[in-house]
Amino acid sequence: MNRSTGRRGSRRGAVPPDLLPARLRWPAAALLTACLAVAALLAVRFAGREGPGWIDAAADPRIAAAMSRWPALLTRLPDLGTPGPVELVTSALILACLATRRWAGAVLTAVTEPAAIGLTEYVLKPLVGRGAAESLPSGHAASMFALAAICAVLLVNPPGRLVPRMVRTLLVLAALALAAAVSAAMVAIGAHYFTDVVAGAAVGAGLVLAGALILDLATGLARRARAPRPLPGGRPQPAQAPNRLPRPGRRPD
Repeated sequence: MNRSTGRRGSRRGAVPPDLLPARLRWPAAALLTACLAVAALLAVRFAGREGPGWIDAAADPRIAAAMSRWPALLTRLPDLGTPGPVELVTSALILACLATRRWAGAVLTAVTEPAAIGLTEYVLKPLVGRGAAESLPSGHAASMFALAAICAVLLVNPPGRLVPRMVRTLLVLAALALAAAVSAAMVAIGAHYFTDVVAGAAVGAGLVLAGALILDLATGLARRARAPRPLPGGRPQPAQAPNRLPRPGRRPD
């Protein structure tokens, strides 16, 4: 086997890098816990009930008044959270991950974004049953904040670090601001209460964080499984050199 073949073989068998750096895993787990707690508390609080809560009564009029200053945005922003644009952005993120060989990122995007929509629309809304419209949690907020969380995970530890940290931070903030704007627009047009979009944001972001942590755990286990095992005396096994064919005209040693 020549050297180029050995290199190609090692690339094929390589374990993909982690999505989250080690220093961010505990903060991500803490944020995931907070998302689960917020979604669960709001679901229990408003299960089978109609009308706004005291937080909604205080927040909804202020959000509607603030968004009314931009009527053009108010009519266009809710459309960004509909299935067409969400599926388009999701497909673009998957293709970008595949083009850069970020297999874990492609799996994260392909699984968590549809899971956020499906869990919200087909499980949580009928289960909570807030009003006749089953408004909690908001599907727009869940899908938009899932996309924003995916962008954050993909940009926090990109391969090669070719994009400067400041640019990556601005991109993440822009994605979060857009998700918040779409959610605020849904409140302003009367489609959701404030607590609906908070629950949706918690569901969407929480699913992405859970997916990233699970994928990193799986890649870590795969990396340990492929590591050389120590010998009985505690010494690691020596790395095996690839077999080399003798050069023409030279006797093998």
